[in-house]
Amino acid sequence: MWSTAALRAHLLAAGLAGVVATSREESLRSYRLFAARDPRVLLGLDPEWTWGLRDLVALMADKCGVSADLKDVSGHDVIDPERTLAALDAFAERLAAVAQRGGAVLLGTGHPHRLLGFYAGIADALSAAGCGILTPAQGRCVDITTRFGLRTCNLDYVQGVALVQEPEAGRPGGATGVHTHSPLPVRMALAAAAEAGGPLPELVIGDHGWVCGAGQLGFEVIGLADTDDPALFVGEAEGSVAVAVPLDDAVRSGYYRPLTRYVLNRACLSQ
Repeated sequence: MWSTAALRAHLLAAGLAGVVATSREESLRSYRLFAARDPRVLLGLDPEWTWGLRDLVALMADKCGVSADLKDVSGHDVIDPERTLAALDAFAERLAAVAQRGGAVLLGTGHPHRLLGFYAGIADALSAAGCGILTPAQGRCVDITTRFGLRTCNLDYVQGVALVQEPEAGRPGGATGVHTHSPLPVRMALAAAAEAGGPLPELVIGDHGWVCGAGQLGFEVIGLADTDDPALFVGEAEGSVAVAVPLDDAVRSGYYRPLTRYVLNRACLSQ
């Protein structure tokens, strides 16, 4: 069992919070692109409010703990571990609520090499609690636009967690997938679930486009986000994202295991 104090120490030691690898330059670039409503950083969100650079920096300072000073333009970002812990507690509350009613859940990640294990542990615990872990549109092709052009991938599920794979990746479930920010996979999955007559997810868990794409469609969503992904925090501020957990989303995959144990314990779902 991980106590709050122990997890706080782990967040700092692993670089999940405190001084993180994400640079201030990267984050400010994302904020400027978001202010210009560049779809690459909107992640499927269609913001209701007008967000300028100053607004976004103030929001991210409040939600994550990054510097609120617009004159800070270099160095590494900082995430306040207390904000991460508070968001993880809220994340756990949503898990507990859906588990209590045995609701259907959809999990997906655009960071499979780093975060698959985190979500897989949650999927396993929710399944054991009686929740349906949805896998709609498995094997379907999805065309994703990247800076290198159009990329055709297959939607797959590994340990109950959706991800996209290159077509040549081999047998389904046999690879960890590719990195993507696109909301198209979750839109495809939700459309397929609706076409099949349901069930539709009562909760969507993930990151990047999986959270913002589903939240924009009105589904309850919770997820993880780095300081250069303002869309999830804007969604939280506007009400389309229920919980956005601030942390570095690109550290070693094993460093996320304590977070899984922590949220499952807080949600009374430990196995």
